Amino acid sequence: MQSLRITEVFHSLQGESRSVGLPTAFIRLTGCPLRCQYCDTAYAFHGGEQMGLTDILRATRQRKVDHVTVTGGEPLAQPNAIILLQLLCDDGYQVSLETSGAMDVSDVDPRVSVVLDLKTPGSKEVSRNLYSNIALLKPIDQVKFVICDRNDYDWARFKVSEYNLLGLVDEVLFSASHEQLSSTQLADWILEDELQVRLQVQLHKLLWGDKPGV
Repeated sequence: MQSLRITEVFHSLQGESRSVGLPTAFIRLTGCPLRCQYCDTAYAFHGGEQMGLTDILRATRQRKVDHVTVTGGEPLAQPNAIILLQLLCDDGYQVSLETSGAMDVSDVDPRVSVVLDLKTPGSKEVSRNLYSNIALLKPIDQVKFVICDRNDYDWARFKVSEYNLLGLVDEVLFSASHEQLSSTQLADWILEDELQVRLQVQLHKLLWGDKPGV
């Protein structure tokens, strides 16, 4: 039986990306090969429950939603995540995948909106970026940067220009690493530079705090 190790399947409002605020079913896979210094889901590094793909789909269908996000950890660290994404698309969901940018996305179903997180220097994992993924991006995809400081902001702004990200994908997302940078400061920089990116403020944390299952 094909299966995946799952940390949680839950129903919440999407806190980030272009579908922010919409009711969404989240499937959080266990495990990640990266150790970003600001990670807020370290509880998903280990443990979890082995679930068959049929059981995962059944748990997802219990949530009366149109949107499903597959996240982690790093979902693509488990090969069967590719099959799960296809099955979710076949079920008629609008599916997004939150991935670190360190894993090859070439086999991801083209119906999936890939949210590719390019790691900044402040993440301590910038060397893990797999830049060959950028050529695989589609208009429905999204590129995310988590910004820790001014150096990260300048680095991200350069990458947006270097790879013409605003011309490749529907959304380029900037989010502050809140222990190090305020969203207000990040917003000021974006406005000063007239940078055409979307500021993210992690709606789910504003509503319910930083905890699992939201």
